[in-house]
Amino acid sequence: MLAYQLSGGGADTRNMHYRLVTDLLDPERFPAAELAALYARRWEIESVFDEIKTHQRGPRVVLASKTPDGVRQQIWAHLLVHHALRSLMSRTAAVHGIAPDRLSFTDTLRAARRSVTAAPGIFSP
Repeated sequence: MLAYQLSGGGADTRNMHYRLVTDLLDPERFPAAELAALYARRWEIESVFDEIKTHQRGPRVVLASKTPDGVRQQIWAHLLVHHALRSLMSRTAAVHGIAPDRLSFTDTLRAARRSVTAAPGIFSP
């Protein structure tokens, strides 16, 4: 078991102690500090999965393609939209002089959806 404390977090996490239970017991192959850092990174990717699966795609929505190529195309489309939204957040944060992680993904998604649906017929031939 590895015990550690997070630093640099908000006031609610600064003084909290954590324990990571693992079966990676060789301290030379798996240094404690490295395991703690990797565990924190794991939650970053979990947050991205949540953004895509729950908010961007929508709950209970499944990939509709019937072929492997179609499924791959849909997955790439979701990843590209997510990248575009995160790029927009990064540029917006830079303009306002704040860190990108201070912006809300769901608020950005809602704003993007509103801007796309606010101009009906813009893509009409």
